[in-house]
Amino acid sequence: MADIPCVGAVVRDEAGRLLLVRRANPPAQGRWSIPGGRVEAGESHEDAVVRELLEETGLAGRVVREVGTVRRDAPAGGTYVIRDFLVAVDAGTTPIAGDDAADAAWFAVDELDGIDTSDGLLDALVHWGLIEPRA
Repeated sequence: MADIPCVGAVVRDEAGRLLLVRRANPPAQGRWSIPGGRVEAGESHEDAVVRELLEETGLAGRVVREVGTVRRDAPAGGTYVIRDFLVAVDAGTTPIAGDDAADAAWFAVDELDGIDTSDGLLDALVHWGLIEPRA
């Protein structure tokens, strides 16, 4: 099966909180994850991540740098190849869920263990040095 190019936006606010969306659709429906989705034909990964962030949270962002890539099995076959980017947004902005996000919110790093996140999310963020390992 084919690789499916996708992107994810890792966004932190001025207090160090992480922006997450509750997924309204599969995969990981009902679970919290970083904003993101598929890259459209002819679109760069950088443009895709800014578009997905805006569609899912209403926040305009600027790509800072790529942080890593994960591979996940797609429910209908194939493999999601997800390139994640650190994305900056303006201070004091409030996310509003849109598109395929059921909710959007900022979470302090110490709150992440208490919520249902998508498989591998926290491990990837730790591996990339974006959050500290949990005890």
